[in-house]
Amino acid sequence: MTDWLATRAEAEERMAAFVPRMGKRYANGRNTDNGPGRHTAVSVLSPYVRRRLVLEADLVAAALAAHGPVAAEKFIEEVIWRGYFKGWMERRPQVWASYRTGLEADLSALDRDRRLRRDVTRAMEGQTGLECFDAWAEELVDTGYLHNHARMWFASIWIFTLGLPWRLGADFFYRHLLDGDAASNTLGWRWAAGLHTRGKPYPARADNIATFTAGRFTPRHTDLAEVTKGLEATEPEGLPSVLPLRSVVPPRAGAPTALLITDEDCRVEDFDLAALDICARATLAVGDLRSPLGVADPVMRFERAALADAALRVGGHFDTLHAGDPDALAKWAAAAGATQIVTAYAPTGPLRDWLDQAAPAMAARGITLCEWRRDWDSAIWPHATAGFFKVKQQIPRLLEALIPA
Repeated sequence: MTDWLATRAEAEERMAAFVPRMGKRYANGRNTDNGPGRHTAVSVLSPYVRRRLVLEADLVAAALAAHGPVAAEKFIEEVIWRGYFKGWMERRPQVWASYRTGLEADLSALDRDRRLRRDVTRAMEGQTGLECFDAWAEELVDTGYLHNHARMWFASIWIFTLGLPWRLGADFFYRHLLDGDAASNTLGWRWAAGLHTRGKPYPARADNIATFTAGRFTPRHTDLAEVTKGLEATEPEGLPSVLPLRSVVPPRAGAPTALLITDEDCRVEDFDLAALDICARATLAVGDLRSPLGVADPVMRFERAALADAALRVGGHFDTLHAGDPDALAKWAAAAGATQIVTAYAPTGPLRDWLDQAAPAMAARGITLCEWRRDWDSAIWPHATAGFFKVKQQIPRLLEALIPA
């Protein structure tokens, strides 16, 4: 589990190896957390999908070809769920802004409150005395991965049994998860708290944990809080209104171009690079933007390796940029004579925030930020305005439009 090779070739090899298990075996075994090194019923491809070293459309196409739409239904739904969460956040970027503001407040409270600091530290270090929770905390830090069911239990216990601020838990995940994604992580924690699907929190139950860890953990009912209501009272204004999708400025063919690769999409070779007059190339490391606290070394190493692999596949000389001073991006592009910076779409999250901060310096130098948005996102995101069911209803039409016959 700790041997992660962050390349497209590795991602495709892992995908091919999992294809036989994308059907009924996945549907029957996907909810069981067998523990570190034994997550064989799930693909464990999320760190690669997160950076698009393997594409969602390729996963779905492989599942359909091998198993058909009925047997592969659960696997396909889980792949599309990631797109749903990203689209939901695109339609309500106010939720991300609220998370970042709230996290700053929670971190300030952590500095002031010794007891809170002690309790949060014990939780993150796996020293609460609750065996299952402590094991998941250790696995997360050691491997950069947790089974999805364990993530749900962990978040529920953090919020309701331990009574800790949910944003601090989300930040703990975001700093350590190799597949950490602003939308999936933030909205997953909000879902557990009863903030995403309003008034429907996720309860961690002792019998459910015992069943779906195959008896590895058998907490007592009294070890866990009885969850009868979520945190919706902390947001009395309810969910913010749905906004239109952010418009995208497409690249201009023939314009002097600075090509920028981030770990939001490490497959820029899928786009029409030949139409661009590329005068500069760079990878941009943004992992440090995940949190005001230090981001785990395995996350940073995975990002660096994925970016290096992406640059190698494109070819040519690449500069290495870091998301420090936002003005440095415009200075780099201007020094090369570029009038546009072209990159894959930056969804709502820390990179988007940083690019927005860089926008004035780019505008002052006459540089336009241009983006490619994948057909997969453009097809799913317009439907991601409420619960997943609205997207689920569209799956047959989405597959017909997105997956070649």
